[in-house]
Amino acid sequence: MIELENVAYSYSGGELLSDISLKLAPGSFHFLTGPSGSGKTTLMKLCYGALLPTAGHVRLFDTDVRALTRDDVALLRRRVGVVHQDCQFLDHLSVTENIALPLNVSGRNAEAAGEDLDDLMHWVGLTERANALPAELSGGERQRAALARAVIMSPDVVLADEPTGNVDWEMSQRLLRLLIELNRMGKTVLIATHDLSLIRATKAHVQARVLRIANRRIQLAGADL
Repeated sequence: MIELENVAYSYSGGELLSDISLKLAPGSFHFLTGPSGSGKTTLMKLCYGALLPTAGHVRLFDTDVRALTRDDVALLRRRVGVVHQDCQFLDHLSVTENIALPLNVSGRNAEAAGEDLDDLMHWVGLTERANALPAELSGGERQRAALARAVIMSPDVVLADEPTGNVDWEMSQRLLRLLIELNRMGKTVLIATHDLSLIRATKAHVQARVLRIANRRIQLAGADL
């Protein structure tokens, strides 16, 4: 589904990632860890075409991103749901309207998808907050709204960048349960996190591969986790 082959990425001449090879197979579950500044967010952006590698190849659904037009990338990215580290919403729109934005952008009628949207709001536990504005949400509610917006187009892959970074342990567990449910529905999941306790807790419930960025390269984390 998403494949990186000998990928490197540089900022202002300095190499951040080097010789990265990674394959996200259908239905797989991955954690991506590493110290702050190691390149986790950059690697996530490479995985959905927001950045182009300075060397190597990135293939999205068997197509090299360098061969894609901007419109092609936009279409393929509908198959990839992204939960950003700093989730942004339109402050004048309600929670429901913010979650439905990808439908409107893609030309689908949010009203026609009303029942599915209601089910999604229930799934993330935000039914009673449907008409709230983003400024009225707690940190955990914002993250659940961000997850709902990321999956409303029923993507094949879900990429979550530090989705539990600003919430307490209980809410972290709740968010991870939702991501595990998505994986059990057949979605490929990649979560970037620095929280090793969260990884340990999650591995008790799902077969997950843990990847670590160290010295600009990807390593398979061992039993020390």
